[in-house]
Order: sequence, then structure tokens, then C-alpha cells
Amino acid sequence: MKKNCIYIILFVFFQQTVAAQVRYSTAWFGPNANPVPEFTDATIPAKTTISLMGDYYFGFGDQTKNGYFKIELPLLPERVSFKIWTSLFETYKVTEQVSLERDMANGNTSGRASGDFYVQTRISVLKEKKIAPAIILNSTLKTASGTNFDERRYFDTPGYYFDVEFGKSIFTKSKFISEIRGVANLGFMCWETTNSRQNDAPMYGGKLIVGNKNWKLENTLSGYWGWMHTNSHYSPDYGDAPLVYAAKFSIMKSYMDYFAQYQYGIKDFPYHQIRIGISFPVEILTPKYKTP
Repeated sequence: MKKNCIYIILFVFFQQTVAAQVRYSTAWFGPNANPVPEFTDATIPAKTTISLMGDYYFGFGDQTKNGYFKIELPLLPERVSFKIWTSLFETYKVTEQVSLERDMANGNTSGRASGDFYVQTRISVLKEKKIAPAIILNSTLKTASGTNFDERRYFDTPGYYFDVEFGKSIFTKSKFISEIRGVANLGFMCWETTNSRQNDAPMYGGKLIVGNKNWKLENTLSGYWGWMHTNSHYSPDYGDAPLVYAAKFSIMKSYMDYFAQYQYGIKDFPYHQIRIGISFPVEILTPKYKTP
């Protein structure tokens, strides 16, 4: 009996020691584990909108392919919406060096995984006016449903973040570029690491959008700044302060938008990303409202 208790204590201690060595950050996990959150153009759609995407991440010893699904339902058109998204059917292949550095289970270098779900509520605090910008408040919860933690694909812990989007447009008389829109994003992000310890991070981002009713080009710089890499107890290369740049080109049709995006990890996000996708409204899934 005493021997069994000793074995259990040693096992628990070993598990906690191993868990404490895991760096819960974008630098040491797959690209979909805890990415820099995307933010919109500071608008809420009038109709339910579905987005379907395919991602390819490459470079730095990790090749990842996955689908991506996103749906936004306007509970009040252009005022309040409910949004869900997740990565789908992830397949990956890493080099032996990356597998060793991440301490992947059994030295595996390839496999499949499924992603976390994100659930978000969006509220329009202020409608855009002649001088005042649009202001939208977002509240987001990340589940711990992602698989293959032992192979460093997804965290085995939940997280959440709150952020505010500010957006303002300038309209020109040019037919080629009829609108220039600036968007800023500020927020706070939190995720559990191990032994109930949390990593907290301020979020930030800026976006410049130019185009017209037929096309638009977005340039985005965004990131967050975790505290663990600044603490002497942790390694300075903990990797929890990612910064990314993304360029996205969209073509808008009356029934569907087509887009392509390239994203580069400037810091603590060791990936190039290519994304191809479509976005379209779904009238049948849009809640109906009766005017009083």
C-alpha cells in the first residue's frame, strides 16, 4: 500500500514537472494553438455570414495544412452578433529538430489534429458618424477542445480575450480607390498554462484598408505581449509575444467574396501563411425581426 502511494506521488510529481517545462506559446506549438487574434473592419454584418478557408503554413521546420470555418450571426443587424470559428482537418509535418525542440511525444514528426472552438459576442458601442469612429466591443472564449497536446499542436487549457475595434473611413472621388479605412484594435488576452497559472497579455493591432465596392486590400500589423518571457523564472525565449503582418486581397461580388491572404510571423510566430477563402451571406440563417 505504501509503495503504491509512493508511486502515485512520484507519478504526479513527474507529470507536474514535465508540464511545468512546456512553453505554452505560439513559438513552441502549431500555428493554430494560440495565434494572434484576427480583428475585422469594425463593422457587424446585417446578414448571417459564413466563411470557408484553406490555410497552408510553412517555413521554420513546420508544414501545416488545415481548413477553417467561421460563422457570424447578427442577433441585431449591424448592432449585435454571435460568432463561432475553428480550424478543421489539420495535418502537419515537422522536422526531427523541431520535434526534439518541442519535446513531441515519441519523437513523432507528422500527424493529424482538430482545433479549438472560439465563441465570440460582438456589440456595436458607437455607430460611425461624420467625425466619430465606429466602436465595437468583442468578448471571446477559447475552448480546450483542440487535440494532440503531447505533439504540441494545441494547448490543453482554455483562454479568453476582450478587445475593442475602432474604425473610420475616408471617402474619395476616385473610382479606383473610393474608400480608405483605418482600424485600430486594443484588448486583453489570457490563457491558462499549467498548475492553474495564467499568462496575461495586452493585445494590439492596426489595419489599413483601401479599395472600392469591387475589391479591397488590407494590410494588418498585430500582436500580443505575454508576461512570462519577461519573468526571470522562465526562459527569455518563452515565445509568448508574437507579432505578425498580413496582407489580404478581396474581390467582392453580389453573392460572394473571394480572398487570398499572406501572413508573416515577425516575432514569436515561426510561420509563413497562405490562406485562400470565400465568404457569403446566408439569408435563411439570418434571424428575422419584426419592427415595432
